[in-house]
Amino acid sequence: MTKKQKKNSISIKRYKNRRELNFGIFIFALVFIYLVVAVIMYTTSQHISSYEVREGSILRDTSYTGLVLRDETLLYAQSDGYINYFFGSQSKIRTGMKTYVISQEELEVPQIEDGMQGELSSEEQASIVLKIQNFNESFHTEKFSSVYSFKNEINTVLQDASNVSRMSQLETIVQQRGGNIPIFTSPRDGILSLSVDGKEGLTIENFTENDFDRSQYKSTIMEDNLAIKSGQPICKLIGSENWTVIIPLEEEMVEELQDKTAIRTRINKDSNTMWAEFSILSKENKFYGCLTFDNSMIRFLDYRYVTVELILEDQTGLKIPKSAVVEKEVYKIPQEFLVSNGSYAGRGVIIKDGDTSVVQNVDLYAIDEQGIAYISQKSLPSGTVIMKSESAESLVLDQTEPIQGVYNINKGYAVFYPITILCESDEYYIIQEGSSYGISNYDRIAQDGKTLKEDEVVFQ
Repeated sequence: MTKKQKKNSISIKRYKNRRELNFGIFIFALVFIYLVVAVIMYTTSQHISSYEVREGSILRDTSYTGLVLRDETLLYAQSDGYINYFFGSQSKIRTGMKTYVISQEELEVPQIEDGMQGELSSEEQASIVLKIQNFNESFHTEKFSSVYSFKNEINTVLQDASNVSRMSQLETIVQQRGGNIPIFTSPRDGILSLSVDGKEGLTIENFTENDFDRSQYKSTIMEDNLAIKSGQPICKLIGSENWTVIIPLEEEMVEELQDKTAIRTRINKDSNTMWAEFSILSKENKFYGCLTFDNSMIRFLDYRYVTVELILEDQTGLKIPKSAVVEKEVYKIPQEFLVSNGSYAGRGVIIKDGDTSVVQNVDLYAIDEQGIAYISQKSLPSGTVIMKSESAESLVLDQTEPIQGVYNINKGYAVFYPITILCESDEYYIIQEGSSYGISNYDRIAQDGKTLKEDEVVFQ
């Protein structure tokens, strides 16, 4: 082999041993390394469960069986016979008005079925139309209880129409009998009830624990053409719209309610709620709650016992789990000590350092209604002296106070937001909404706040 051939052979070998850099393999290696690191970080890091804040409410109530007391006057039959009434139950009557008759034989009085009060007069029709118009113009969904008042007003008009028909028919029959059937009048003003139970004389002073026993309780509903005996109770008159419900209380509830003078209630699981004056009385080593109402008596006219719900809490706001709440130590300073620092308006303070002063940013959590600013303890060391702008007044930061809050993780890292708790259940808080420094509906917060630190990046 010639020298030239050997030289060419060596050059070819050197050329074959040289390898060019493959950028595709290099990029793939970088991506692979990144993915490995990401997987390792994901699998070894702590994962935070998030909770989406929603509006909600917490209702805390306690139910009792209550004994109803009213201003009741019993009327008694003055002879034997068959009784017929000029008015239906829940009718309002005045002193001296015809109330009932007692005949020696049954009277054939045409029965007026429900919803068949007869033809309404033009005045009654006009009254109903006017009430409907007024109701339509003034109704608001947030005041649904007005529906019940409207219903009672319409029922009153229809009841009056029914009573006119009943009275006319009964008077006609009495005249046909030659006026020989005695007519009895009302001894007082009141609302007529045809239900009698023997407990009409109960008052706050004379009721006993045995009056709450319903095992032997009996109530009689009086009807037309019912055979009665002289001296038998035949109806009663309720002389006042005020009425009282007595409920037995345990000692624990007495302690909780002892400072209350009014309580919101719901009766017989009615959708309507009512406020009652409240007081506690003691009898024979027993405690009782006294609920006094000044309306809606006629709705429960024939009830001696009612189920009363005491609505102790009924709050609406933002609902969050208790596990999300954490505490932070903060400095509380007057809002006037805050100053602007560059683009951070109202998020800095003037620090005094010897003869000089400098503006430093702080983590501002909130400013309350009294103008007190809450700033993070991490922003400034204890003992820092801050100055009020354009004033010689100074303040030493040497005390902190805890405030409650949650970690907002909307942006992928933990941001502390203070909260104001309105009420609570076993697992949730209802907190105030609408604050410019608080969380809002649909925000995402850490479900377990104790697993996070402020400004920590959140992996979900």
